[in-house]
Amino acid sequence: MRNSAFARVTGFVLTTFMMGQLSCAAGDWPNWRGPQLNGNAVAGDYPLEWGADKNIRWKTELPGKSGSTPIVWDDLMVMTMPIDEQNGVLCLDRSGTEKWRVTLGAARPGKHKKGSGANPSPVTDGNTLIVYYKSGDFAGLDWTGKVLWHENLQKMYGEDTLWWDLGTSPVLTSKYVVVACVQSGPSYLAAFDKQTGKEVWKVDRNLGAPEEAAQTYSTPVVTTFQGKEQIVMLGADHVTCHDAETGKEIWRVGGLNPDEDKYFRSIASPVMSGEIVIAPYARGKSLTAIKMGGHGDVTHSQVLWTKPMGSDVPTPATRDGKVYVCGDKGNISCLDAATGEEIWSMQLPKNRNAYSSSPILAGNLLYIVREDAEAFVLDAETGDVKSQNSLGKDEFCISTPVLLNNEIFLRTFDRLFCIESATNKVSAR
Repeated sequence: MRNSAFARVTGFVLTTFMMGQLSCAAGDWPNWRGPQLNGNAVAGDYPLEWGADKNIRWKTELPGKSGSTPIVWDDLMVMTMPIDEQNGVLCLDRSGTEKWRVTLGAARPGKHKKGSGANPSPVTDGNTLIVYYKSGDFAGLDWTGKVLWHENLQKMYGEDTLWWDLGTSPVLTSKYVVVACVQSGPSYLAAFDKQTGKEVWKVDRNLGAPEEAAQTYSTPVVTTFQGKEQIVMLGADHVTCHDAETGKEIWRVGGLNPDEDKYFRSIASPVMSGEIVIAPYARGKSLTAIKMGGHGDVTHSQVLWTKPMGSDVPTPATRDGKVYVCGDKGNISCLDAATGEEIWSMQLPKNRNAYSSSPILAGNLLYIVREDAEAFVLDAETGDVKSQNSLGKDEFCISTPVLLNNEIFLRTFDRLFCIESATNKVSAR
């Protein structure tokens, strides 16, 4: 299964999460990429094996289909989905019991089989729960389900011109909630007050990419560089870095689409490895590493390496100077973030289903889920497969798994599973 010929950061560290976010407890998962924004789980003893009737603590039917990832704060878990043709928010407790549900305007249906009107994942600072939908509806709620504010960004700034279904999730800085809109037509990055939803700043991001290449479904990443909070955005053939306080562009890297391919829309998001930005692009055909720093066009000064590989949909995970890349066809690679050197690579089993869920690291384990909810657990040091786990023939999954307090929460289009095992688990510390 291993293929090293095709050449192409463990534990929860609180200071790392001061990337404009918040101090969250060890049992929280406040956004789709985990508490460190890089695909790392909190330390714990996580299940190694499970099945449709094995090591399932509970499962619950969901009232709507969506690919967004659940978030968890204390004992509550929140997901977005269409509910009775409305933009819905569903809250469960950690036992799977529904606590409340809220709807926020008419849902706009998805166009693609992987799409819906509720693909963006929610985000929270522990006080305000923030949700965003394909219809443009954008809202803040408290943890009882009370709507604190409700805006519609398309009514404010113009209609969505994306060819497919909105997938960009909101992100938090230390002060604001930020939304990126990169599309054919006016594109922007905007920040809003978390308590009121009122605009704080908005900057244009129009970079002249051709046709569909001007569109992105990726999510910005918030980081801190030399003591200053910054936002990194991938899309429209560029990576740009912005001041989190004002939105002003600090630097940009171009050259991601040298032949001006019209169809290089981007789905996978950038991820940080220390002070290095890892940017998947070109429908999985390029992976670029950029050293933070500089001003203006830094294409020729800050790019560390580019490799003819990557992922179209899954966002890489990073830890300890390594980058874990999951290609859409299950080709997995571990690279050195500073040099791009391949540490190991392997090929997971293929079938008609692709890999859309983003990989999650838990200690020495790497969790990867295929669209049919077939989950593979790999040794993160070697790439060896430790287990292969199925939830049955009727599941469809593009959500990222959530690993917390020795449990795995795996959302499919129809159900939410809580996976827990007293045996067959490996310590992830």
